[in-house]
Amino acid sequence: MKILHTSDWHLGRSFHGVGMLGAQREWLDALVAHVESEDVAAVLVAGDVYDRALPAVDVVELLDETLVRLTAAGAQVVVTSGNHDSAVRLGFGSRLLERGGVHLRTRLDQIGDPVLLPLGDGAQLAVYGLPYLEPRLVAEFLGASAPGHASVTAAALGRARADLEARRAAGTVHSIVMAHTFAGGGVPSESERALSVGGLDVVPLGVFEGFDYAALGHLHGRQELAPTIRYSGSPLAYSFSEWRQAKGAWMLDVGPDGIASIEPVDWVSRHRLAVLRGPLEDLLSDPSHADAETAYCHVTLTDPERPRAAMERLRARFPLTVALAFEPAGRDEAATATYSERLAAARSDLDLCCGFLEHVRGRGADASERAALEGALDSVRLTEVGA
Repeated sequence: MKILHTSDWHLGRSFHGVGMLGAQREWLDALVAHVESEDVAAVLVAGDVYDRALPAVDVVELLDETLVRLTAAGAQVVVTSGNHDSAVRLGFGSRLLERGGVHLRTRLDQIGDPVLLPLGDGAQLAVYGLPYLEPRLVAEFLGASAPGHASVTAAALGRARADLEARRAAGTVHSIVMAHTFAGGGVPSESERALSVGGLDVVPLGVFEGFDYAALGHLHGRQELAPTIRYSGSPLAYSFSEWRQAKGAWMLDVGPDGIASIEPVDWVSRHRLAVLRGPLEDLLSDPSHADAETAYCHVTLTDPERPRAAMERLRARFPLTVALAFEPAGRDEAATATYSERLAAARSDLDLCCGFLEHVRGRGADASERAALEGALDSVRLTEVGA
């Protein structure tokens, strides 16, 4: 039996103000095609199906369409809620949807209620889905020892483990647990919402012992924390910190004897990112940057002074440039002084204005600009004295 582990779809998210629903639809088309071609028996979505608690109508319609297509292809779909989802809204109609092969696990009372999949020879696969657990809200219900991510996750897994042990006493049962959390050893990126202040409240890997596989969500980079504890990562890049990540999922081959193999699955998308750095003229002329001409670009200019119309000129070659930074190479100590230091050193109103201009654009005022500023200041002074 083939099981596909995915997570962090973030349907409805934008990228630097650019809508991504087209790219997400393209990826979901590829997902359905993969399920059909590989005869995938179950698709796991470990949280953050949506990007917000109140998704737009067209986003909800896209998920509805996708679930219909996946189940029509013969796959069971198991979905848990993440920290971006509204557990209540995502879980609406769960008992009815279960009849059609869509299993939503968004409530605490469902933690010990697995989705059971037949493996042959009398063996079963029990898939336990943990919704995102907000420690302060669920610690008392779960009987956790403390209101932290590690303790509430351990308590929740204790419920799943108790059910699994009872089932194993009656026959051969293998298990997968789905969790949306920050597990120890995971490498984060900029686009995940922090699950705790300072990101220090991580879940130790030891809490997942006793399960054949832990299908994790939340971190956007596909990664292996242990042979049977893995993040699938997000299917698309949602920040420039992810531009080098290989996007995809994990494919599990599970049989009566347990997990036979775990292989990476790569997604190819037109939603590509590029990070460029250098002087403006070099970036505009260097042929090695040709691939970035059709990618979303984050550009850092290193010119000694900020070039005029930098964004407009960049977009002439890289039309999808969405972020521009300026880090002048070789800037001397005076040029790198903080804005407050420049204010303290200003000797006149004109110096203040020129200092502000240099601060916001990285280039001092030229002669014509100084003259214009001085004229404006003179006009203000004349108005103040009633002249």
